[in-house]
Amino acid sequence: MQTILGAGGAIGTDLARALTTYTKDIRLVSRHPEKVNDSDEVVSADLLSLEDTDRAVAGSSVVYLVAGLQYDYRVWADQWPRVMDHVLTACQRHKARLVFFDNIYMIDRDHIGHLTEESPIRPSSKKGFVRAQLIHMIDEAVRNGEVDVIIARCADFYGPGVGNSVLQETVLKPLKNGKRAQFLASPRYVHTYTYTPDAARATAQLGNTPSAYNQTWHLPTTRERLTGQDWLRLIAEALNVPPRSMTIPGFVLALAGLFSPMLREVKEMNYQYERDYVFDSSKFEAAFGWGATDPVKGIREVVQAAGMKTA
Repeated sequence: MQTILGAGGAIGTDLARALTTYTKDIRLVSRHPEKVNDSDEVVSADLLSLEDTDRAVAGSSVVYLVAGLQYDYRVWADQWPRVMDHVLTACQRHKARLVFFDNIYMIDRDHIGHLTEESPIRPSSKKGFVRAQLIHMIDEAVRNGEVDVIIARCADFYGPGVGNSVLQETVLKPLKNGKRAQFLASPRYVHTYTYTPDAARATAQLGNTPSAYNQTWHLPTTRERLTGQDWLRLIAEALNVPPRSMTIPGFVLALAGLFSPMLREVKEMNYQYERDYVFDSSKFEAAFGWGATDPVKGIREVVQAAGMKTA
């Protein structure tokens, strides 16, 4: 049995499809899970409950933690450590291996111009400190021989049907609605993105590769050094609309954050858009022999999934 904790999210649905290459015994776990494949087992559980988590993990050989929490530091600080503790405890008890779907929030901001698996953990945001805490919990469990773990790390992502992609929310959605794309910083900076079907396929492959455990892996991410302006052009061309955009001044975002909790959370992470952001997945590519989907193809599939004809 291979179990997805946090099924149904940006990665969970694609991961359920990708795992059918390796097994038909797939368990989908969330508060309100729905089948992706006909043979899926669905289990309703709250990962904030150790009892629920233990029940969800029981009988699993591999567990994928791809859950997402509300994008609020207070929620993260309270809930993420509890979720990780419950998952590590359950995996140890049932002798299941763990694949944790991670991001780069804990990495030193001065290293995001070339992110590798060796980039130093030195968070500069409150949410980054929470993510660093999770990595320390995993490292301790691995050092103590309690659980075998893969950290599968993803860049900012985009993909068909994804509802929480910054690229899609700030560029695709406004252009689709006849408005200007909105950049959080100058669009002249390079920003690489992970395509969610690639991330899911790679996560499934890692989870079914015994030699990959107790390592960090960057999931396949575009090698093209595309700037925000380049992404704008690709999306506008796919939509067959003019590439119109505006940049939101930092002080405007800061002021808006006084009234909007969501914008306040975004402001904290805005440093990622104020410099080049290059995510290096060459370790995975060398080990497994494949890389990211061409961004032109990826953007066209995203636009098609949004119910629009591509140019």
